[in-house]
Amino acid sequence: MDLLLLSNGKIAGNTKVMEFALPAITDVFTRKQVKNVLVIPYAVIRSSHDDRTAMVAESLSHLDVNVTGIHRAEDPVEAVRQADAIICSGGNTWVLNKTLHDLGLIGPIQQAVTQRGVPYVGWSAGAVISAPTIRTTNDMCIVSAAITPSLSFVPFQINAHYIDATIEGHMGETRDERIEEFLVVNPHQSVIGIPEGSWLAVSGDTMTYEAANGKPLHWFKLNQERKLIQAGSDVTELMGLDG
Repeated sequence: MDLLLLSNGKIAGNTKVMEFALPAITDVFTRKQVKNVLVIPYAVIRSSHDDRTAMVAESLSHLDVNVTGIHRAEDPVEAVRQADAIICSGGNTWVLNKTLHDLGLIGPIQQAVTQRGVPYVGWSAGAVISAPTIRTTNDMCIVSAAITPSLSFVPFQINAHYIDATIEGHMGETRDERIEEFLVVNPHQSVIGIPEGSWLAVSGDTMTYEAANGKPLHWFKLNQERKLIQAGSDVTELMGLDG
């Protein structure tokens, strides 16, 4: 597989989506000779799917690729089958995952990525759905039917936009406390917190952790001290975790 799982779409100073990870995306797309890029913008709620697709096309304007939105396809499944690369936008994870299930796209995307070697780039919600389930998303479940199983490209749970912080006067649970609650109920699983400006890169049998701003990855396991992993590290061992 070739995966680039980004925590978010932009960091301070960026003017384009995925800008901080564009060198990595360019390397993968060039190596795989990508021509047809399929954008999955189903997670977008507060703007249009066309606008999000156009934003991705602008970010990839330096490449000789054709960028189309899956929402414009007469047959979304066939669009996945014809794609040379898939980019899945951030937004609401619950809406994204439900739409993929409703349209019968989970299997075709899995086959494209794991069997045909189609590169997959996802940010925020698009990264979270790469886990076995979306139960560690930060989003509100704004749809009535909650579907949690997702693409399962990686065996661990993902928490995107991870932040290790407390807000003065805020009496609700911190991010760490909510992750701890998940682990208490799911004691054999791990949660990987990827902070803003960082991504997990899978190439073949190797996984690395990268960050444009030097922030470390956070690895959570029940009853164990949180493990911090620095940018540039080989984290292939994460691919051997139990799902």
